[in-house]
Amino acid sequence: MAVGMSRPRETHAAVVRAGEGPGTVGGPAEGPELGQADATVDPDDLPDGLVIADETGRVICFNSAAARITAVPRTAALGRPLEHALPLEDLKGRRWWALTDPYGGLATRVGQPERNLLLPGGREVLVSARYVREHPTGPVRRLVISLRGTEARRRTERSHAELIAIVAHELRSPLTSVKGFTATLLAKWERFTDDQKRLMLETVDADAGRVTRLIAELLDISRIDSGRLELRRQPVDLSAAVERHIQALTANGQTPDRFLVRTCQPLPAVWADPDKVDQVLGNLLENAVRHGEGTVTIEVAPAPAKSDEKGTAVTVSDEGAGIPEESMGRVFTRFWRGSKRGGTGLGLYIVKGIVEAHGGTITVGRGPGGGAEFRFILPVSTPAYLV
Repeated sequence: MAVGMSRPRETHAAVVRAGEGPGTVGGPAEGPELGQADATVDPDDLPDGLVIADETGRVICFNSAAARITAVPRTAALGRPLEHALPLEDLKGRRWWALTDPYGGLATRVGQPERNLLLPGGREVLVSARYVREHPTGPVRRLVISLRGTEARRRTERSHAELIAIVAHELRSPLTSVKGFTATLLAKWERFTDDQKRLMLETVDADAGRVTRLIAELLDISRIDSGRLELRRQPVDLSAAVERHIQALTANGQTPDRFLVRTCQPLPAVWADPDKVDQVLGNLLENAVRHGEGTVTIEVAPAPAKSDEKGTAVTVSDEGAGIPEESMGRVFTRFWRGSKRGGTGLGLYIVKGIVEAHGGTITVGRGPGGGAEFRFILPVSTPAYLV
């Protein structure tokens, strides 16, 4: 790196002119072109760290975000050689500026793509650079460096790692059961009675269904996160859908008097994806039965008129302990679980994604009986073929 003595300039004298390339620093603009704003931006207003070195390799701009991200005071960076003000190393411990040699390297290089580098003490930063030349193969006149913290990337990585760990845990138990029962049946088929065979096959079927549901949840999350959740809108009778779910729950052992259904007629004709609506209702009702207590009340009524658009509101509440106030804001996030009674913690995240994909809203609160109360509203909407 070419290093020489030059008089440092205060970073507050540096401005980035709108409409020009990154690192356009210093004097007044010659005049905006047509459609180009004649405006300047103080580097301290930028959300990312900005470091600029001049043709001698000394730092002439070090904004407040750079000072925050690197924990290097601005006064300690301005005027110093870049390799001393920002002593970066790659993950193998190699000095980054000596390795890349921006001032003495190939004249055709235009910059460095973003990568993870280390400061002394192990602080990680995401660094990208642009080499500013007066003409394509000329010497570097300015080195413009962008710095970003790694916190957001780390949160994403932790979220992905947690998802993998939960999926692995949830898959291990049913697959172990399926493998064990099928191996036993194949090895000792003649030794079991028909009733024993039926019991083991029913267990295998239930565990296979559990795996299928988990895979479906993962696919739903992928589609929700990428905005690719497809809806096949049809006329949906929400009251009839609620009744079907209650009948299924009572057939599986719940007492009919556990449920109270209130329907306020007439209801608007809602166009929605019936399978996705069943998924929402199934999740909310199963949560109320599994985690709540007392009577589960389901109310289906026209949505409050906030605008010209109409819709239907479905409210599911129980009489249990409810959700603590401090947890209300996390209910619809990934991996939130209101109890330690199993589950992936993905169901309510998917429910929220489905409702919002329909253009609706979902809220959580405390019901009249003290338990949790979930309310989702689906707008009337329009069938796809009429859009």
